[in-house]
Amino acid sequence: MKWALNLGAILMLTQLLAPVLIDAQSSNLDLPQAHAYAGCTLRIHVDRLHNSKGNIGTVIFTSPDGWPDDTSKAFRVGPAPIAPGEHQGTAVWNDLPSGDYGVAAIHDENSNAKLDKNLLGIPKEGFGFANNPHVGWGPAPFKAALVHVTCPVTETTIHMIYK
Repeated sequence: MKWALNLGAILMLTQLLAPVLIDAQSSNLDLPQAHAYAGCTLRIHVDRLHNSKGNIGTVIFTSPDGWPDDTSKAFRVGPAPIAPGEHQGTAVWNDLPSGDYGVAAIHDENSNAKLDKNLLGIPKEGFGFANNPHVGWGPAPFKAALVHVTCPVTETTIHMIYK
């Protein structure tokens, strides 16, 4: 019997609070959202691959901290396939919040999840950055590779560079 009374009290309380909750959701209050990720998608098209070996590795950073080599500080990192015989591919990142991201890609020909370099530190595999900034010695600056992601879909193209 106590359980039935408690259930009745809960139902009555929800009916009384429903208009307040609905009003709060429709206002401009900073309330926590049930889905923090707005569902934005970033499509990173990568072209000018020398071959179809391995995969395309992409990293997305929210700040210059660790950019672009320290993948432990990246917001997202992962591979995308290259179809046999193709010299291009696309990495797709779903469920991103809208905002600015530094974006880099590598042609990971041996699929070891890193950019291989020679003894002098010169990349042995292809690499590139969003907005295709000029790259001399060292990586492009974080700000030069920023992409502003908006919902529902943002697309960018990276031209692979081989040294």
